[in-house]
Amino acid sequence: MQKTLIILGVIFLAVGLLWPWLGKIPIGRLPGDIVIERPNLKIYIPITSMIIISIIISLIYRFFRK
Repeated sequence: MQKTLIILGVIFLAVGLLWPWLGKIPIGRLPGDIVIERPNLKIYIPITSMIIISIIISLIYRFFRK
């Protein structure tokens, strides 16, 4: 458990430091992401982005597990 929390802390730190550059990556605006815009309402459902992020996290988990 301690190792997992340390790894998560390092990942959050890295993402926080790299946020200005990570914001320019088109994750979140991929084909398959649903955006509903109305005059007083904006709904965003990032289906494709979440699938890609899930695959990446699963691969990283498998890599560290072995």
